[in-house]
Amino acid sequence: MRIFIIQRISAIALVVFLSLHMIVVHYPPGHLDFSRVLERLDDPLWKAIDIAFLVAVLSHALAGTYAVLTDIERVTPMKRILAGVLVVLGIIGLAYGTYTIISFQPPASLLAAH
Repeated sequence: MRIFIIQRISAIALVVFLSLHMIVVHYPPGHLDFSRVLERLDDPLWKAIDIAFLVAVLSHALAGTYAVLTDIERVTPMKRILAGVLVVLGIIGLAYGTYTIISFQPPASLLAAH
């Protein structure tokens, strides 16, 4: 039942984040160029939004993977191992993605040119 709830909550979060992404990145008022994207990636608020988006994607994908794989009879006896592997993959993905987002620093020359 927890997997079902995680799937539903993360799906709602994905709809919100994907809508925000589409509005901000693909339908901006005016011209969107690389320097404006770099400005957004340098903003702490956008970094927080990107990390929340990453959490939603990872939890949705890994919970869905678990649900699909446990439907296979041969995998069912290994539920705990599968859950452990997916949790470890999620932690690694979250750590790597968060590190990448937080440590991103756009080149000063590109920001100064805008």
